[in-house]
This record gives sequence, structure tokens and C-alpha cells, in this order.
Amino acid sequence: MGKSLDNFYKKQSLFYKYFLYFISIALIVYFFPRGGKFKYDFQKGKPWQYENLYAPFDFSIKKTAVEIEDEQEELKSKTAAYYAYDNTIYQKALNDFSDEFESLFQASELPSSKQQELFQLGNQVLDSVYANGVFEQPDKQSEVMLVVNNAASSLNSDDIITLEKAKSIIQNKFRTVFPDEVRSKLITAVFEQVKPNSFYNKDLSDRALADELSKISFTRGDVLEGRLIIAKGEVVESENYNILNSLKTEFESELWKGSNYYFILFGYTVLVALVLMMLFLFLKKYRPEIYSNNTKVTFIFVNVLLMVFITTLVVKNNENYVYVVPLCILPLILKNFFDARLGLFVHVLTILILGFVVPNSFEYIFLQIIAGIVTILTVSELYKRANLFISVGQITLIYIIGYFAFHTIHEGNLENIELVTFGIFLLNGMITLFAQPLIYLYEKIFGLVSDVSLLELSDTNSKLLKELSNKAPGTFHHSLQVANLAEAAANEIGANSMLVRVGALYHDIGKMNNPTYFSENQITNVNPHDDLPPKESAKIIIDHVIEGIELARKNGLPDRVIDFLRTHHGTSFVYYFFKKQQELEPEADEAQFRYPGPIPFSKETAILMMADSVEAASKSLKSPTYLMIDEFVEKIVKGQMQANQFLNANITFKEIEMVKKVLKQKLTNIYHLRVEYPE
Repeated sequence: MGKSLDNFYKKQSLFYKYFLYFISIALIVYFFPRGGKFKYDFQKGKPWQYENLYAPFDFSIKKTAVEIEDEQEELKSKTAAYYAYDNTIYQKALNDFSDEFESLFQASELPSSKQQELFQLGNQVLDSVYANGVFEQPDKQSEVMLVVNNAASSLNSDDIITLEKAKSIIQNKFRTVFPDEVRSKLITAVFEQVKPNSFYNKDLSDRALADELSKISFTRGDVLEGRLIIAKGEVVESENYNILNSLKTEFESELWKGSNYYFILFGYTVLVALVLMMLFLFLKKYRPEIYSNNTKVTFIFVNVLLMVFITTLVVKNNENYVYVVPLCILPLILKNFFDARLGLFVHVLTILILGFVVPNSFEYIFLQIIAGIVTILTVSELYKRANLFISVGQITLIYIIGYFAFHTIHEGNLENIELVTFGIFLLNGMITLFAQPLIYLYEKIFGLVSDVSLLELSDTNSKLLKELSNKAPGTFHHSLQVANLAEAAANEIGANSMLVRVGALYHDIGKMNNPTYFSENQITNVNPHDDLPPKESAKIIIDHVIEGIELARKNGLPDRVIDFLRTHHGTSFVYYFFKKQQELEPEADEAQFRYPGPIPFSKETAILMMADSVEAASKSLKSPTYLMIDEFVEKIVKGQMQANQFLNANITFKEIEMVKKVLKQKLTNIYHLRVEYPE
């Protein structure tokens, strides 16, 4: 039992990778839309590459979105608009006319019988005006239905009375019957009472329109089983394209039913498993340092799952907006945290997975791969704000050019270009700019370090470096010199120069606790080591590594930077104090005079070890020459190699030679050596 648990703990990293692998497969397959995959791939404007296709079953030809939209617009223009008749306004108009008539004609010389006749005529005119209601401005494009007492009746255009038309009717009614003065008063008395009483009923009109729209058929005609749909080599044109799309939709919906469900699910699972297996194999073979770090592996898989989830969510809701998903964020982020090759490889694998679910998969895969390559080639030095904007602009341009090309292939011209597609690409670019805050978020969640953070850490005005310059100015100056040497060497062999520079700036911060015990900080001839036993002196020297790590953790430095503090002396020997101890104790224990390690495990940490040793020892050179510097650098680096300090670092002999060459050149510049001219 104990042995089994021991094996489990030893292999828990591997078990975690298995768990991550299978849970990722399950989630991706779960994200996929519920539907089969049509076995033929076709595009409008391209020849049919398969054998003659006959209808495998009866199916209906679906109308295109444009056809359905045209029918809907036509129905909207024909569907009746409903107006509600308000009888209270009509009754008020009669009452108000009676009051107005009495006030106008009570002092009139007209006989009462004549006044009664005028009053009756005014009421008749109001009756005729309000017979079909008075409208403000009815919809002239559609039929008008007037609802009176819950009964709707259709009105002709001649029956519809507006305020303007009502005034004309009133004037015509009283044109020749009475004298001008009387007629004018009567027209005013009647017209002032006319107010609109037929109002547009939106709810009723919308219900009527919805009822009509629901009657629209989404199909036009049927294709019977066995009918030839398209022949081999025939160009997929508009009509054939619609029929093929209808067959594809019917096929995929039918395929998902019954026992086929499990076979399709199994097929998706196998394909996704193969893609993710390729990712694991790539990491294990070409990026072992990432493969061995479960946090980094999890980070990569989380990003893949996030892109798959967002894309499938968009496809399920509205596949027309699939290009809104900023897929180029994936290679951009992975290149920022790791390297360009890994970023592009993961990007391509993610696109292969999404190719199962997106429409026009060939176009999608082509455009996204090209955009991913552009991202990898153009995105660099993200800590410079303009670089991201320039790169996003180039990515957006590639999308637009690609869309133009595919549209030309499909349509044979530049007509019917959908301007909304350009808006989608621009929106994609704007969302891609969100990569900057996303990188910051990932740093906090996964403990990773980006170039942006490294740039912030390299600021010599930061709190920790400011404290170092105040407490140990000699060490601070030494760190600056080492940073310059290491950065130049890293650039020469293609290592991460920004990371090396930051590591060099912080590698000796542990000396702040006892600055005067280190020679670069001693400003007088008094050496505190003269009063200490060699063992204690060696312990103080060695402890600056441990104390530096503690100080770095306290100030929140990332682990990638702390690695430089751990490894910059490796397991090297404090030779000076060991020799002094041997004078007192010939059988002195070497372990007490050796740094705890570990030894460098990357190109960057190996470069720092070389640069640190060379710069520190160069202070002992008196009247240096070219030959002296050459032999000096060779001796130090050779000693480190013989001590197996670079055994775990992925640095080659050729790269070590290049580093030595840079160190020699830089030291020559530091000591201002000039060419010796012949006398």
C-alpha cells in the first residue's frame, strides 16, 4: 500500500496531465453544436469535386435569408394598420359646437327658424366628418382598418379624413347657402370642434403583422429522392448552392437522431483527442521545460478551451458573427509568455478543432491561419504601446483583404459586398486590443511573467533597486554592469535579453543585509572579515543568496526572476576563505564553503553566471590588455564548465563561445583599451 502511494506521489504530475487531457476533450465535445457533419464540402463558384450527387431522401428547398426578408418586407407593406375609434371625442365635438353656436348667433338678427336650420346643418356636417373618424396622419402604404365597438372595418383612401380634408369638406358644405358673414361664423364654429379621434393601435397592428409573418413558408418546392442534384465538375451556382445547403441542413439534423448520436459523439471525441495529443507531444519533445510545469500546461489548455467555448457560443447563436471572436489573441498571448513557435502551433491546432463547427470551414481555417502568422510575425515588444496597435491594424487588414478575395471567387464581381462584414473585422481588432489587460490578469492568476512586467521591474527607480543603490551602492553599480554584459550576450545568442537584464539587476539584492562584508561596498581599507573566522566569513558570503531569495519573495518578485538569484553562483566554491580555513584546519569541510545551488538550468541563468563572475573578477585586473582580458575570460568560463555548472542549461558550446566573445568586447570597451600604434 505504501509503495503504491509512493508511486502515485512520484507520478502525480503525469496523472494531472492525463486528467487535464481527458477533461479538455470532454469539455470541447460538450461545447460543440448538436449536429452531424455533412460529408461533402462545397463552395459557391467552385466546381463540384465529387461524383454525381443524387438526393438520398425527400427534402424541401429552404429559402435564402434574402428571399425570406423580401417576403417579410412585402407583407409589412401590405398588412393592414389598425386604428381605434374614440367616440367620446365625437360627442364632445357636438356639445362644444352647440355651446359655440349659441354664443355666436344669440345676438343675431336671423330668425329662430333660420338659426335652427343652421344648427341642424352644422350637426349634420360633424356627423359626416366623424362617420369614419378623423385621422392625424394615417399610413398610406398599407390598408387601414378602423375598430369601432370591437368591430373592424376596412377603409378606402377616399374614406379616410384628416384635419386638412375635414376643413375642405366643411367649406364645401357651406359654400353657397348663406351670406358670407354667416357662412364664415358657421365654418369657424364647426371646424374648431374637429379633433382627431382615430388613433393608431400598435399592439393590434403588431399582432396582425406577426400573424401574417407566421404564415410565411421557409421552403419553396421539394426535391424527391433519387433526383440528380449536381453532376461532377459542375460549378456550384446560386440555385444548386441553395439546394445543397438545404440538403446539408436536413442531413445534419437527421444524422444527430437515434443511434447515430453516439457514433457522431465518438467521432468528435477521437478527432479532438488526436489534436490535443499532438499538443502534448509537441510540448514533451520541443518544450520539455513547459511540459514539466503543470501551471504552464494548464495555462495553455485554458486559453484553448476559452477560444473554443467563445467561438462555439457565437456559432450557436448567430454564425454570421463568428469573425467577431478575436482568435489572434491566442498566439499573441502565448508568444508573449513563451515563444512564437509554440504560439503558432497552438493557434493552428485550435483552428483545426473549430473547423468542425464553423460555417465555410475552409475559408475560416485559411483566414485564421494567415491572421495567426501575421500576429506571430508582427507582434513584438508589447511593452511599447504603439506596437500592439500597429499589429492589430495589420491583422484587421489581412481579414479584409481575405474577405475581398473569397467574395470575388464566389461572386465573380465586387457587387453585393456586405459592409457589415467590415464592421465585424474592425470589432475583432478592437477586442484584440484587450490582450494587454488580459496579459496582466493571467500574470496574477498563473504567476507568469510578461515583457511588460519585466520592463516595469527593470526600472532602477523601483523601490527595491532604489533601496539597493542607497544601502549598497557598489553592489548596485556592479549589478548595472552585469546587466549590460548579460543583455548584450543574450541578444547575441537569441536568448530573452529583457529577462536576463532584470535577473542581473536583482541577483545580488541579498547583499543589502550586510553590505560592508562585500568588497565592492568597502570605501575604506578596513575589512570586517579580518576580525572573523573564515567559516563565518564564508557563511556571510554564501548567505546573500538565501537572504536575497527571501527579500525577493517579500517584495513580490516573480519566480522567473528569483531563479537568477538561486543560480547565479550555482554550486561554486568560496575558494579564498576555504584556503584561509585550511591554514587553520587542514581537514576543512568543503561543503561549508560551497554555494547551495541549484546550478543554472536555462540559457539566461547560464549567461548571468558567466557575466557576474567575469565582471566581479575584472576588478582585480591591473593595467589590463587585450591578451590579459582574453585569457581572463577564458579562464573563468573554463573553470565553470569544468565544475559542471552548465550541465542542466540548454546552452551549446557554440553559444558559450559567442557569449565569451561578447564579454571580451564589452570589457575592452569598459577599460577603454586602444590599439597600440607602432613607434
